[in-house]
Amino acid sequence: MSLSRRQFLATSAVAGAALAATSPLVAIEPIPRNGEAKFKFSLAAYSYRDLFNAKEHKLTLQDFINDCAKFGLEGTELTSYYFPTPTTPEYLRALKRQCFQLGLDISGTAVGNDFGHQPSEKRMAEIEKVKRWVDHAAVLGAPVIRIFAGHQQKDVPPAQSHSLMVAGIEECCEYAGQQGVFLALENHGGPTATAEGLMAFVRDVSSPWFGVNLDTGNFHSDDLYGELAKVAPYALNVQVKATVSGPDKKQRPADFARIAKILRDAHYRGYVVLEYEDNGNPREECPKLLDQLREACA
Repeated sequence: MSLSRRQFLATSAVAGAALAATSPLVAIEPIPRNGEAKFKFSLAAYSYRDLFNAKEHKLTLQDFINDCAKFGLEGTELTSYYFPTPTTPEYLRALKRQCFQLGLDISGTAVGNDFGHQPSEKRMAEIEKVKRWVDHAAVLGAPVIRIFAGHQQKDVPPAQSHSLMVAGIEECCEYAGQQGVFLALENHGGPTATAEGLMAFVRDVSSPWFGVNLDTGNFHSDDLYGELAKVAPYALNVQVKATVSGPDKKQRPADFARIAKILRDAHYRGYVVLEYEDNGNPREECPKLLDQLREACA
């Protein structure tokens, strides 16, 4: 798909609706694997959000990285929300140096974005934000960035909204590929709240630098593990939450063993990242959960 084609889809509601009406629901090939699953373990900095935002005894990303090493992890996932503004190359290189000396990969980073806006300064700012984090990821040596699709804006038909999001993802993937960075779309509510909705983007986004950030806590159907299984073959990165919920929204412990089997069946090879969102002290709870996750994945 050429750049002019993407721009056309982003600005034309008629073309967007026509594309949605005629696009065949064809299957695409899963990410090539070698037939054997292999898991490495990481922790998302989002797990420490309350500690990063605390008024007293506030932690830094450097403290978080030290904890990841102490927990015996292979990687650390550095969420963009907790970087200083401006984020300088010197700061990024210092984090990279710290991680390397501690024997840690920077397994990925994550950015908050919204590609649902119609052509405007706001849309351009969202695209530029993702591109800026591609530059940061390249300095860090992070292979993948978690992204969102965005929200359907008021008075924008669903087909046009989908086309806007696809066009935004493709433009950023084209830029990311030039620096060897993957973009992984998370199942994060809205148009990606279901496996079917997420797979519509997997089907329509045309880029070898695109895949899924599979979040095990973000499907809420009666068959959430079935939905995870449908998407797992397209995962570039996996974030595991300690709890899950169905349509009733009641939280219950995640079945780590079942999640591990889904990933094995998909021959997933890559990072399994704990993202802790419950109310305990993450410095105490994360090591225990990581031990459980390792055992389930052994």
